[in-house]
Amino acid sequence: MKISIERGALLKAVGQAQSVVERRNTIPILANVLIEAEGNTVSFRATDLDIEVIDKCAGIVERAGATTVSAVTLHEIVRKLPDGAMVMLADDGASGRLTVEAGRSNFSLATLPKEDFPVMTTSEYDSNFAVAAPVLRRLFDKSKFAISTEETRYYLNGVYMHVSDGEDGKVLRCVATDGHRLARIDAPLPESALEMPGVIVPRKTVGELRKLLDDDDMTIAVSVSEAKVRFATPDITLTSKVIDGTFPDYTRVIPVGNTRKLEVDAAEFAKAVDRVATVSSERSRAVKLTLEEDKLTLSVNAPDSGAAEDELAVAYNDERLEIGFNAKYLLEIASQVDRENAVFMFNSSGDPTLMREGNDTSAVYVVMPMRV
Repeated sequence: MKISIERGALLKAVGQAQSVVERRNTIPILANVLIEAEGNTVSFRATDLDIEVIDKCAGIVERAGATTVSAVTLHEIVRKLPDGAMVMLADDGASGRLTVEAGRSNFSLATLPKEDFPVMTTSEYDSNFAVAAPVLRRLFDKSKFAISTEETRYYLNGVYMHVSDGEDGKVLRCVATDGHRLARIDAPLPESALEMPGVIVPRKTVGELRKLLDDDDMTIAVSVSEAKVRFATPDITLTSKVIDGTFPDYTRVIPVGNTRKLEVDAAEFAKAVDRVATVSSERSRAVKLTLEEDKLTLSVNAPDSGAAEDELAVAYNDERLEIGFNAKYLLEIASQVDRENAVFMFNSSGDPTLMREGNDTSAVYVVMPMRV
C-alpha cells in the first residue's frame, strides 16, 4: 500500500478514528486503526467492539492495499506535522512496518495484520430514515447531560431514542434520566421512521456522534435495529451496539398537575445560581429558592464555609414557596435554554419541578428537589 493525503484531511480522519479506540485494552489489535486504500479513497476504521467508526477521505492511491497501525501514535504524528503538508503512508507488507513521510520527517511504525482486525458484522436494519444534522444535534445535546453514570442501572447509561406521541402527532423523542433529573426532547418525526424500534444509545456513542453533527447543511442517514444503530454522512459511518435493557416508563415521572408558574430570564438565573453556589460545600451543593410575588431569592447556607443570597426580579404571582435543589442540576438545566425565558412549574417543596423554554413544549426538563 502506498498513499499520499493532505495533512488536514488525514488529521480529521485519524482523529475521529482514534477517539473510539479504548486507551486501556487487553487486545493489541483494538488499539489500531485499519487503513484501507482503493481507487482514490482511503478509509480509516477503528472499533472497541461496541462502536465502529469508518472515516473516508480522498487521497492519491499509488498502490492499493490495507494495514493496521496504532491509532493514537499515528494521530500524534500527524498532529505534529506542519499545516498543509502532504503525508505519504507506505507499507510493504513483508517488513511489518508502515512508513510515514512528510517533508523531511520520516517515521516507521509497527503494524499488525489486517486479517486480525475485527469488523462489525452488518446487520439488517428495521428502519432507515434521514434527519438534518441540527435536528439530531438538538435532540442529543439537550438530553445527554441527564445520562446516568451509575453502572448498576446500566439501562440509564444512554439516551433513549424512540417514536412517541407529541401534542401534534407522532414525534422522534430522546429521553435521558439519572433518577434526579430528566430531559425529554422532541423533534418532528422523519418520514419512514414510524416503525423504528426504541433504542438506548450509549453515552460514548452519543459523544462520538456529536462530531458528525457540526455541519448544519448535512443530512444524517440513521439506521436502527433492535441491537444496533448507525449514523452516516457521506464521509463518516458510526455504528454502535445499543444498550440491551428496558428504559423505564419516564412518563410517570413528568408532573402534570404543577400549577405554580415562575418565569425568569434563563441566563440571569444561571448566573445567580452560580454565584450563590460558590460558598456551598461540594457535597450537598443545595440552593434554596424562595418565591414571593415577582421576586425570587436564591440562598445558600453552608455552616462550614459561609452563606450567600441573591435576588432576581421574576414573573410569579402565586403563594410563597420555599424549595431546594442541587446547584449543579439547576445550572445544567438552565444552560439548555436557547430562548430568553425559562418557565418553571412547581407543585410543592417535595414534588418534582418541571422546566421548559418559554411556551415551547418540545423540550421538557424535570428536576427533583432537595431538603434544605
